[in-house]
Amino acid sequence: MPTPTDILGHLPGGRVLDLATGSGSFIHFLLEGLPDCTEIIGLDNNDRAASAFTAAFKDHPHIHFELGDAQHLTFEPASFDLVCISNSLHHFNDPSPVLHEMLRVLRPGGSLLISEMIRDGQTETQMTHVHLHHWWAAVDSVQGVVHRETYRRQDLVDIITSLGLESPIFFDLADLEEDPHNPEIQAELEPVFDCYHQRAEGYPELQARGAELRQRVREIGFHSATTLLAIGRKGYPHE
Repeated sequence: MPTPTDILGHLPGGRVLDLATGSGSFIHFLLEGLPDCTEIIGLDNNDRAASAFTAAFKDHPHIHFELGDAQHLTFEPASFDLVCISNSLHHFNDPSPVLHEMLRVLRPGGSLLISEMIRDGQTETQMTHVHLHHWWAAVDSVQGVVHRETYRRQDLVDIITSLGLESPIFFDLADLEEDPHNPEIQAELEPVFDCYHQRAEGYPELQARGAELRQRVREIGFHSATTLLAIGRKGYPHE
């Protein structure tokens, strides 16, 4: 599987914006592939993510959190060298405003990076993750939280291709070396099952679906679903 350096090592670094950053998990990937970047801003509309983000990067003074809306960025046009969003496009009813803003604040010659879990082309153990994610999305949705099912690969490719990036490169990232019945992973999932079962109270069909998936983890096992990562360059106006 390609490493972060394989994917990002050809980029110059510079100023980076990570949208819908949450606690900043994707920034660890960025740091591994872009150790010389001058500034990384993680932006999220959930202020509760700020404390975990700040704690994670307390030893990195060039990395900081900003509260904001990815659909209405306050940054100046062409002010970043790399703009990213990871596993978050499916949390918007319409990703178009987010993608437009990403392109607006990206400088010509800079790179746009999109990383999303996909639903098709998966092994049976990876399908456990897909089914789990779609259950989580269904529970969130009945609670009024925007959370759509994950994209099919071609649908995501079509969205990225429509942005007009120069020669976008696509990476299918999957790690199937882990034991799908690893008891540590199963133990990590147990409190997640409990949480979503409780959140689905009043929706017996969703609770039953969760019970079936809990059993699937035990019987079939779990691997993280394949992620499609795309990176492309924004052209210059005269190109």
